[in-house]
Amino acid sequence: MSIRNMLIATAFAFVSVTTAHADGLRPIEAKSIELGGISGIAYYTAEHDGFHVVTTLADGKAGTPIRVVSVLAPGQRVVLSTPQAGALEISREGDSVLVRKANAISN
Repeated sequence: MSIRNMLIATAFAFVSVTTAHADGLRPIEAKSIELGGISGIAYYTAEHDGFHVVTTLADGKAGTPIRVVSVLAPGQRVVLSTPQAGALEISREGDSVLVRKANAISN
Protein backbone atom coordinates (compact mmCIF):
# COMPACT_ATOMS: atom_id res chain seq x y z
CA MET A 1 0.00 0.00 0.00
CA SER A 2 1.44 3.40 -0.93
CA ILE A 3 1.97 6.17 1.62
CA ARG A 4 -0.80 8.19 -0.02
CA ASN A 5 -3.28 5.33 0.28
CA MET A 6 -2.28 4.73 3.91
CA LEU A 7 -2.80 8.43 4.65
CA ILE A 8 -6.25 8.40 3.09
CA ALA A 9 -7.23 5.17 4.86
CA THR A 10 -6.02 6.56 8.19
CA ALA A 11 -7.83 9.85 7.66
CA PHE A 12 -11.14 8.14 7.08
CA ALA A 13 -10.63 5.76 10.00
CA PHE A 14 -10.78 8.55 12.57
CA VAL A 15 -13.59 10.86 13.60
CA SER A 16 -13.76 14.06 11.55
CA VAL A 17 -13.54 17.53 13.04
CA THR A 18 -16.90 19.28 13.26
CA THR A 19 -17.36 22.92 12.39
CA ALA A 20 -19.59 23.75 15.37
CA HIS A 21 -17.01 23.55 18.16
CA ALA A 22 -13.39 22.87 19.00
CA ASP A 23 -12.25 19.29 19.37
CA GLY A 24 -9.39 18.40 21.65
CA LEU A 25 -6.54 16.10 20.75
CA ARG A 26 -4.67 13.73 23.03
CA PRO A 27 -0.96 13.01 22.57
CA ILE A 28 -0.34 10.66 19.63
CA GLU A 29 -4.09 10.32 18.96
CA ALA A 30 -4.72 11.20 15.32
CA LYS A 31 -7.73 13.31 14.40
CA SER A 32 -9.19 13.40 10.91
CA ILE A 33 -9.39 16.92 9.50
CA GLU A 34 -11.00 18.39 6.41
CA LEU A 35 -10.52 21.73 4.72
CA GLY A 36 -12.80 21.80 1.70
CA GLY A 37 -11.64 19.06 -0.69
CA ILE A 38 -8.37 18.73 1.20
CA SER A 39 -8.32 16.15 3.98
CA GLY A 40 -5.86 14.46 6.26
CA ILE A 41 -4.90 13.91 9.87
CA ALA A 42 -3.34 15.82 12.76
CA TYR A 43 -1.67 14.55 15.93
CA TYR A 44 0.87 15.82 18.44
CA THR A 45 3.58 14.62 20.78
CA ALA A 46 4.69 16.35 23.97
CA GLU A 47 8.41 17.13 23.79
CA HIS A 48 10.75 19.17 25.99
CA ASP A 49 10.59 22.19 23.65
CA GLY A 50 6.79 22.20 23.21
CA PHE A 51 4.00 20.21 21.62
CA HIS A 52 5.03 18.95 18.17
CA VAL A 53 1.87 19.08 16.04
CA VAL A 54 2.07 17.05 12.82
CA THR A 55 -0.55 17.74 10.14
CA THR A 56 -0.61 15.73 6.91
CA LEU A 57 -2.99 16.83 4.14
CA ALA A 58 -3.76 15.74 0.58
CA ASP A 59 -6.07 17.03 -2.14
CA GLY A 60 -8.34 14.05 -2.83
CA LYS A 61 -7.06 10.54 -3.51
CA ALA A 62 -4.68 11.61 -6.27
CA GLY A 63 -3.14 14.61 -4.50
CA THR A 64 0.41 14.65 -3.25
CA PRO A 65 0.44 14.64 0.56
CA ILE A 66 1.99 17.61 2.35
CA ARG A 67 3.21 17.44 5.94
CA VAL A 68 3.35 20.48 8.23
CA VAL A 69 5.14 20.22 11.59
CA SER A 70 4.60 22.98 14.16
CA VAL A 71 6.03 23.32 17.67
CA LEU A 72 3.49 25.04 19.91
CA ALA A 73 4.10 26.62 23.31
CA PRO A 74 1.10 27.47 25.53
CA GLY A 75 -1.06 30.14 23.84
CA GLN A 76 0.32 29.58 20.35
CA ARG A 77 -1.61 28.46 17.27
CA VAL A 78 -1.13 27.49 13.66
CA VAL A 79 -3.72 28.29 10.98
CA LEU A 80 -4.07 26.26 7.79
CA SER A 81 -6.19 27.82 5.06
CA THR A 82 -7.38 27.62 1.48
CA PRO A 83 -9.13 30.37 -0.48
CA GLN A 84 -12.21 28.21 -1.11
CA ALA A 85 -12.66 26.45 2.23
CA GLY A 86 -11.63 29.02 4.82
CA ALA A 87 -9.28 28.22 7.66
CA LEU A 88 -8.60 25.56 10.27
CA GLU A 89 -6.89 26.51 13.53
CA ILE A 90 -4.83 24.19 15.72
CA SER A 91 -4.03 25.85 19.03
CA ARG A 92 -2.41 25.02 22.34
CA GLU A 93 -4.22 26.15 25.46
CA GLY A 94 -2.20 25.08 28.50
CA ASP A 95 -1.77 21.32 28.22
CA SER A 96 -4.54 20.94 25.63
CA VAL A 97 -4.45 21.05 21.83
CA LEU A 98 -7.66 22.17 20.12
CA VAL A 99 -8.74 21.88 16.49
CA ARG A 100 -11.45 24.20 15.18
CA LYS A 101 -12.61 26.15 12.17
CA ALA A 102 -11.03 29.59 12.29
CA ASN A 103 -13.42 32.54 11.95
CA ALA A 104 -10.82 34.87 10.51
CA ILE A 105 -7.14 34.82 9.74
CA SER A 106 -5.13 37.40 11.64
CA ASN A 107 -1.40 38.11 11.80
